Amino acid sequence: MKIDGSCLCGFIKYEAEINSDDVSICHCTDCQTLSGSAFRVGVPIPEADFTLLSGDPKTYVKTAESGGKRAQVFCPECGSALYSTSVGEGPKVFRVRVTGSNQRNDFTPISQGWFRSAHKWVTEIGALPTSQKQR
Repeated sequence: MKIDGSCLCGFIKYEAEINSDDVSICHCTDCQTLSGSAFRVGVPIPEADFTLLSGDPKTYVKTAESGGKRAQVFCPECGSALYSTSVGEGPKVFRVRVTGSNQRNDFTPISQGWFRSAHKWVTEIGALPTSQKQR
């Protein structure tokens, strides 16, 4: 499936070819901290399937609990997360943050990782009162 998207401020624009059946949620504490939320939603794609259309993103390399290093790529203007990938030589797989895509409502995650780090209330979120727009 072809997607296109941008960061919040529009400085970075991209398009990508993804498999919408590979979308998943990550509850690891790094994703929680980097996103400022309870989890992140992403999809893995080969680097060749991602095209940067505008802007020059910034990269921060984070060492995970496992000791592995991950490049976190984001907009230098607004801080929107774009994707993460491995560090070093070799073929890259980008884990694209689908929440920045214009097609984000077309994706349903198929799995959740690092659930041991999930906030206790995540499983109860459906029971919370809702509002259709900002109060």
